[in-house]
Amino acid sequence: MKSKVYSSAAEAVADIGDGASLAVGGFGLCGIPDALIEALAATSVQDLEVFSNNCGVDDHGLGILLSARRISRVTASYVGENKEFARQYLAGELEVELTPQGTLAERLRAGGAGIPAFFTPAGVGTPVSEGGMPWRYSADGSIAVASPPKETRAFGEKRYVLEEAINADYALVHALIGDTDGNLVFDKTAMNFNPLAAMAGRVCIAQVERLVEPGEIDPADVHLPGVFVKRVVHTGPQSKRIEKLTVTASAGAAS
Repeated sequence: MKSKVYSSAAEAVADIGDGASLAVGGFGLCGIPDALIEALAATSVQDLEVFSNNCGVDDHGLGILLSARRISRVTASYVGENKEFARQYLAGELEVELTPQGTLAERLRAGGAGIPAFFTPAGVGTPVSEGGMPWRYSADGSIAVASPPKETRAFGEKRYVLEEAINADYALVHALIGDTDGNLVFDKTAMNFNPLAAMAGRVCIAQVERLVEPGEIDPADVHLPGVFVKRVVHTGPQSKRIEKLTVTASAGAAS
């Protein structure tokens, strides 16, 4: 059996080509696969479709690919910390599908579980279900592409909207510990979207801070089994970056 371990992030992402779709783990700047993103940015790949909770910040995470104009479409639930994202979207340079956060999570999980679609109450009676949300603007500010209406159905006394699962060509995720068979352990809130993105990708690539041999992870501690992971790259300890820092001046400090 071919080893799942790759020698570098660059080698692990080398076959990702133009037009590929990516499910990317992380929440804000927590648990993002930064080394894999940087390696991908060093290639010439373009026209990427991204499924992720958010799109990083202007100079970090997916924001690097966005600033380099490598991303053509984003499905996300939160995009508020990236000025270049807002500029490209409003200028008609980027297609954006906004979706409720829980719905995005379940769409990713459903894709990995082989469930093609599901009904949820989130978004019923809003443009999420009724359509009309601007996916892409024209240069003059008019709506070039709008979201279509979705099927709704009543179960009992409540209405639900049909949401389709997400399957991506590749998944990029970050884990604290991984073994050479691809079993992964995520650190605290870095678990957020990483397991779900990993499940949704046909080829899951995991960067891990610690790489161990099979059997060194207690089976009870495994958050994501190696069956979902095709490639593992050891990237070492991740530098923790604060997305938004707010400090209070100490007592007696000069104003």
